[in-house]
Amino acid sequence: MTSKIKVDNINKVSDDSNIIKKCGTTITLGASGDSIALASGASQTGFGRTGTVDWQTTPKTATFTAVDGEGYFINSGSALTANLPAGSPGAIVAFSDYARNFATYNFTVAANGSEKIGGLAFDAILNINGQAATFVYVDATKGWVNVQNAEDTETGLPPFVSATGGTETISGDFKIHTFTGPGTFTVTNAGKACGSNTVDYLVVAGGGAGGSAAPGNTAAGGGAGGYRESPGAASGCYSVSPLGAAPAAALPVPVQAYSITVGAGGTGSPSNCAVGGSGTVSTFSTITSAGGGGAGSCGSRTGIDGGSGGGGSGGGFNSDKGTGNTPPVNPPQGQPGGKSNPNSGAPPDGGAGGGGGATEAGVVAGSPGVTSGRGGAGATTSISASPTAYAGGGGGGSYTVTTGGAGSPCGTGGAGGNPVVGPLSNSVAGTTNRGGGGGGAGGNPSAGTGIGANGGSGIVIIRYKFQ
Repeated sequence: MTSKIKVDNINKVSDDSNIIKKCGTTITLGASGDSIALASGASQTGFGRTGTVDWQTTPKTATFTAVDGEGYFINSGSALTANLPAGSPGAIVAFSDYARNFATYNFTVAANGSEKIGGLAFDAILNINGQAATFVYVDATKGWVNVQNAEDTETGLPPFVSATGGTETISGDFKIHTFTGPGTFTVTNAGKACGSNTVDYLVVAGGGAGGSAAPGNTAAGGGAGGYRESPGAASGCYSVSPLGAAPAAALPVPVQAYSITVGAGGTGSPSNCAVGGSGTVSTFSTITSAGGGGAGSCGSRTGIDGGSGGGGSGGGFNSDKGTGNTPPVNPPQGQPGGKSNPNSGAPPDGGAGGGGGATEAGVVAGSPGVTSGRGGAGATTSISASPTAYAGGGGGGSYTVTTGGAGSPCGTGGAGGNPVVGPLSNSVAGTTNRGGGGGGAGGNPSAGTGIGANGGSGIVIIRYKFQ
């Protein structure tokens, strides 16, 4: 049998003899580069649908009825509904979450009358942010069938780190996240090298508490919380402390949620001759700073090791200091405390040692001209956009002289107690969210207990270029 095609009903648009070609059972209309157009009022059948829609570029903001062959962007500020047209085989409609908030404002796709969606006579709900879906009407059995569903649609990403969490502030082109308590730093874009793809950090742990004294003895100052800092070059070349030197480095931050821990300060005990409690760790990503060591008290009680070490107690005994930078990291996160010196117990040599600070060891008690050791110096950084001191050691307590050991000169350690000019418990706590060591309690020949001051809580600060 020979197949025929009547060319009388085709209007030739050129004299090209290849406008209609037959090769076996294949009929070709037109030549390469030609466009085939149907006359006004004409229709095509038997070719099937290509699976595409004509997207309407004015986003929908209210409930509407969809038209076969069209796609719609949904800009919802409330829950919206699209009513599907009456189903006919091959009909197609599509929807896309323009505002990317379908999770908040669910979008409903409602079938016409009793027609089905996916074989069920119920509405379809799109509830994923950025979701896009395409529906084709097949037959009365299944009705509208979802042939394409995207739940993770792509967006353009800026070449900068983007994140949320903590207290957020801005300094020029840099964003600063400050955590004074536990929280989550959530990175939503890891950035690129041409913009930013690392963050600078400051992680300070809780400081150790000063020791508590008893009659005839003095207690030492607590060690500062561990201090760890990046060099600062990744986010604006701000001024950093010496501890921001290499091999410390800014951190890459792949997209994920980072749990932040902010260490509490150690607690002073009301018991006679009690060693001060150590501070607890602060953490961000791979960075952990150790809590400051609690201070020694009475007799030969030695200061505790930690980020910075607690000082050694006084009262005529050779009490040693706690070791700093424990566990060890490079650059070191802190320094050792100061120890007391052996003596008869009479002033001026009966004082206690100061707690270690981030950049200086606690001062040894009984050094020339010193009754009680002051706390070691802390460190100053401008990561928060303002020069601020952190992690100073607490001062050692005195016996019967008029001055307790001073807190750190550069940092936030509390001064040691001085019972001559006040109550036994007049030692000073480390400053909150600065990681300073607490001051040691002063001794006194009379009855009573001097309570060591608490260490200051730590802090975590994260900074990066965001535009």
